[in-house]
Amino acid sequence: MLKTTQKIIPGLLVCLVIAMSTSFLSENYGGPQLLYALLIGLSLHFLYLNEAVKPGIDFSAKTVLRLGVAFLGIRITFADIGAIGLNTGLMVMLAVASTVALGYILAKVLKISPDFGLIAGGSVGICGASAALAVASVLPKSKENEQFTLLVVVGVTVLSTIAMVTYPFLLQMMDVGALPAGIFIGATIHDVAQVVAAGMLFGPEAGDVATVVKLFRVALLLPVVLFISLFFGAQKSTTGLGWGSLRLIPTFLLGFVALSIVASMQILPSAVTQQIGGLSRWMLVIAIAAAGLKTNFQELAKLGWQPVLMLVVETLFIALLGFVFIYKLP
Repeated sequence: MLKTTQKIIPGLLVCLVIAMSTSFLSENYGGPQLLYALLIGLSLHFLYLNEAVKPGIDFSAKTVLRLGVAFLGIRITFADIGAIGLNTGLMVMLAVASTVALGYILAKVLKISPDFGLIAGGSVGICGASAALAVASVLPKSKENEQFTLLVVVGVTVLSTIAMVTYPFLLQMMDVGALPAGIFIGATIHDVAQVVAAGMLFGPEAGDVATVVKLFRVALLLPVVLFISLFFGAQKSTTGLGWGSLRLIPTFLLGFVALSIVASMQILPSAVTQQIGGLSRWMLVIAIAAAGLKTNFQELAKLGWQPVLMLVVETLFIALLGFVFIYKLP
C-alpha cells in the first residue's frame, strides 16, 4: 500500500496544482473552472508520457472522479425534491429521460457509438460535465469513450455558458414571470454554476427556483447512471435483472444515496455539509484535469462533426420542452 501511495502522489499533485490554478483563474478572471481545468490539462498532455506521474493521473481520472460524484449527494435533500411540485417534477423527469433517449437515437442515426449518445444525453439532460463523467465511468473503457467524454465536457460547458447569458434576457424580453423563468432555467441549462448565475441575472426569486429545480435534475443522476450501468455498462447483466443484479450497482452511486439521506436528515452541521459539497467540486475539477492530461488535443478533432451536432440538437430539444411547459403554467 505504501508503494502504491508513493506511485500515486506525484500525478495526484500535478492534478491538484492544475485545480488550484483554475480556481485562481475562475475567481479573478471569471469563466467556468471545469473548462479551465480541461484546457490546462490538454495543454500539459506531455506530462502523462512520464511514467513517474502516470499512475497518479490515472488514479485521479477514475477513483477521485467517482468519489467526487458520490459526494455530490450531500447537496440533494428530499425537501429540495419535494419543493418543486409534482407537475414540475414530472416535467423534469420527462425532459431528462427523453434527452438521454434522444442522445441514444441520434447516435444510431449518425452511425456512431451508442455510448457516445448516452454520455451526451446524460450530460445535457442532467448536470453537464459531472453527468458526462459519471455516465462514462460506468460504460466500457476505451480510448474513444475517453476522448468523446472530454469533447462533451468542452461542448456542454460552452453551450451552458451561452445559455447562461442569453436565456435570462430572452425570458425578460418575452415578459416571463419569475416562477416560470426559474423553472425554465433550472430545467434546461446544463451546469449547476451556470444555472445559479442565470437565475440571479433574472432575479433573486428566479434564482432560488432555478437552483431547486436544478438540484432535482442532479438527483436524477442516480437512477439514470444506475439504469445505464445495468443495461449498457461494462458489467451489464446478461442473465436478466434480479437481486443478483444489485452487485452491479456502482459503489459511488451508493455513496451518493447515503450522503443524500444524511443531508435530508440534517444530522451534520451546515458548515460540514458545505465543506463536503466543496470537496466534491474540487474532486471533479481534479478529475477533469486528469482526463485532460490523458488526452492528446489533436485526437479530439478525429471524432468528427457528429458529436457537436448531437449536443446542439439535444440542447435545443430540452429548451423546447422547457418552453412548452412554462407556457402551460397557470
